[in-house]
Amino acid sequence: MVKFTFSAENANQQYVHITASFSSKTDVTLIQLPSWRPGRYELGNFAKNVRNFKVFDDKNQLIPSSKVTKDQWSVDTRHTENIRVEYNYYAAELNAGSTFLDDTQLYVNPVNCCVFTKETFNQEVEISLTIPYSWEVASSMKKEGTVWKVENTEELLDTPFIASAGLQHCTYEVGGTLFYVWFNGEVKPDWDRLLKDFEAFTISQIEKFSEFPVEEYHFLNQIVPYKAYHGVEHQKSTVIYLGPSYAVFEEYYSELLGVSSHELYHTWNVKAIRPIDMYPYDFTQENYSELGYICEGVTTYQGDLFLLKSGVFNLDQYFKELTNQLQRHFDNPGRFHYSVAESSFDTWLDGYVPGAPGRKVSIYTEGCLLAFVTDVMIRRETGDKYGLDEVMKRLYFDFALQNKGVSGEDYQKMVETVAGTSFQSFFDDYFYGTRPFESIIVESLEYLGIDLEHSPSPAYSEGKLGYKAQKTENGFTIKAMFPGSPAEIAGLMLEDEIVAVNNYHCDGELNKWLSYFDDDVKTVTVRRAGRMLSFVLPEVNRFFYNKYSLQLLKDPNSHQQKALRHWMK
Repeated sequence: MVKFTFSAENANQQYVHITASFSSKTDVTLIQLPSWRPGRYELGNFAKNVRNFKVFDDKNQLIPSSKVTKDQWSVDTRHTENIRVEYNYYAAELNAGSTFLDDTQLYVNPVNCCVFTKETFNQEVEISLTIPYSWEVASSMKKEGTVWKVENTEELLDTPFIASAGLQHCTYEVGGTLFYVWFNGEVKPDWDRLLKDFEAFTISQIEKFSEFPVEEYHFLNQIVPYKAYHGVEHQKSTVIYLGPSYAVFEEYYSELLGVSSHELYHTWNVKAIRPIDMYPYDFTQENYSELGYICEGVTTYQGDLFLLKSGVFNLDQYFKELTNQLQRHFDNPGRFHYSVAESSFDTWLDGYVPGAPGRKVSIYTEGCLLAFVTDVMIRRETGDKYGLDEVMKRLYFDFALQNKGVSGEDYQKMVETVAGTSFQSFFDDYFYGTRPFESIIVESLEYLGIDLEHSPSPAYSEGKLGYKAQKTENGFTIKAMFPGSPAEIAGLMLEDEIVAVNNYHCDGELNKWLSYFDDDVKTVTVRRAGRMLSFVLPEVNRFFYNKYSLQLLKDPNSHQQKALRHWMK
């Protein structure tokens, strides 16, 4: 058995003291800290937080160890059958995938901070906590007396926990599965409203798959007093990081619902239905995959759609979410240069930062829109008998429950099997190519009796001049530029700080000054790397950035009405 102890002593230093005990049957034992965490497809470099790494033998004597890679240690174990590893882990970052310690909580994502050995990976793991007596523990770990246990190291790495005196929780049950909803931090839950909505979207998702993969599930909500939004999936739980506190059950309530439905859907899609490239996970290096459009794209689409199907969202609320994805799609010229499959592979490079302008797309946005189009195309081919739900259900039963990973070919073949027709060119052009698919988005919306409307951005700088700017202390910094726009033609660059229009200081009102000089030649003064430069913006007879919206057709035909009803069921 592997044993771990986590200590919350000296919380003001924010170092978690960790002890790990393993058996050792070889002359050399390699001790590994994970290089990344599932759900975040980039290297985590967690070893940068490790201090005072030491290894002891079964006589409590210090034994030699040396660093082999950035997150692996080699230990001489010729003269011992058991080793104890001790180290301190710096836990000062709080988000949905981190480890954090202060005077109010010990929050651990073991995948950040738990070392393992290959030889003991499949052994049962016992966890002990040194925490204040008044603290409660929220987790899917099973408590046995004064310790907690998980089946093996893979489950340990996938099992976050929160220990705190400030935890609140409630439960609900669907189909024999018990669901816990935990809140840590300053928040005043509206339990009646929350339970009604959570139960509704949970029932809807389980009905489509016919069963839930686990017997118990925990929503672990970390609520903070500042703006925050993040969620991470696990097999038996999710961690959601949300704020500010006062908005969680007010204007941010739809965000809480959205991320919760999204993460619940991950229990099937990713935690069960998993790309073959990550089956099983290799925690020692990058796990490259082109299937982010399934992992995150399908989940983004279905997570929001199930809020509509379950009646938690009305059409206007759902349209707002889908419109956000459409807006991101149209605003990103990267769609002309890099496919969603290529962008998925490259998440390990720059998948979670803007990166080089116009280079790539989002697996969440493009994947979501392609999932929507795929869903509607299947419905059209089958007379609304089947949709993407059927594809995912069959992948769950035919692959996940058979302990098989899913390839891109498997996904395409399942779509074709359910639809009864070839999707070869569709996948070649839009998943693995960069062919524009705006026309099929419009066709798919029209099939459901939905109209995609657009109008020029009301911001003068965006609609007429083709750049997006962010207000700064002394002006407005350019963050995006539309290809071929007056801003680009004039010679403006990203990160230029616009301080004046026609020699008048913007003073926080850039678009008002631009509108004021609408019929005049416009010269902008910018600050660029310590220089002050001026540029004349050319006049063109077209618009650039648009704002998009979705509306039901005023007079849909009977086929559209029927299709919409089936899509919303």
